[in-house]
Amino acid sequence: MLRVTFLGTGGSLPTPERNPSAIMINREGELMLFDCGEGAQQQMMRAKTGMKALSSIFITHFHADHILGIPGLIQTMSFHGRTEPLKIYGPHHVHEFARILSALGYYKLRFEIDAVDLEPGDIIKRDGYSIHAIKTQHSVPSVGYALIEDERIGRFDRDKAIELGVPPGPLFSKLHRGEPVEVNGRTITSVEVVGEPRPGRKIVYSGDTRPCPEILEASRDADLLIHDSTLANDQQEWAKESMHSTAEEAALLAKEANVSMLILTHISSRYSDDAEPLLKEAKKVFENVTIAEDLMETEILLREYARK
Repeated sequence: MLRVTFLGTGGSLPTPERNPSAIMINREGELMLFDCGEGAQQQMMRAKTGMKALSSIFITHFHADHILGIPGLIQTMSFHGRTEPLKIYGPHHVHEFARILSALGYYKLRFEIDAVDLEPGDIIKRDGYSIHAIKTQHSVPSVGYALIEDERIGRFDRDKAIELGVPPGPLFSKLHRGEPVEVNGRTITSVEVVGEPRPGRKIVYSGDTRPCPEILEASRDADLLIHDSTLANDQQEWAKESMHSTAEEAALLAKEANVSMLILTHISSRYSDDAEPLLKEAKKVFENVTIAEDLMETEILLREYARK
């Protein structure tokens, strides 16, 4: 399972319809939170994502609309009896941020906060996947993130193995692991009965940014790109000045990167009544695009073959 839940999709200011930025990813039961704007824990309750299995928080930058939900979330987890350490990753100064959280006297935390400063290009290796920090272009130091699953072993051709004289049982497992086996004096190799490696899934989250080459390269053939789409193209000068992206710019990047799906987020409060102009603008460039809504969920399925 790889499920994305949009807890907050607004840009800078909350509205009645949109909370500030927060995205939960559930990978095989492990929860990872990307940004944590004000009210994120209440959104987690509404979405029923849970929080006990939250392993890490990944901060893109230190603007208030991306971090103000963290103090309350930490206190709630402590009240619930959490004892496991919580990892908080982010750009430079995340150590200082975590120190301040821990030093606040009213917390009395039952668990440790393990802060990790990231530089663009850093890779966090985990069991079956990795998180890559990506350089972005915003008004303060910032990073985006790519969750990239490891390649999966190819499919085992049972019928072909039997045809080659391999009896069902332990030898099947050896071949599937890539080890050769000997049958009736003949060596059977893995390549004869195991297909091409199958791709893992890839999700890229830009955070707040102008379109940039680093996000483009990280997004190549991604299953899902979640990109800043604060404004429509008629506000492009303001987008440039505030270091955000327009819907059209995000769609152009998604098209060039050959992503499967684009979801636009960080929607300005000026579109609180109607975000349709952003969707129409993006669809002129890239068809498979959606405007993120609070509490929306998206499941990313496994693919058998790499995208062409």
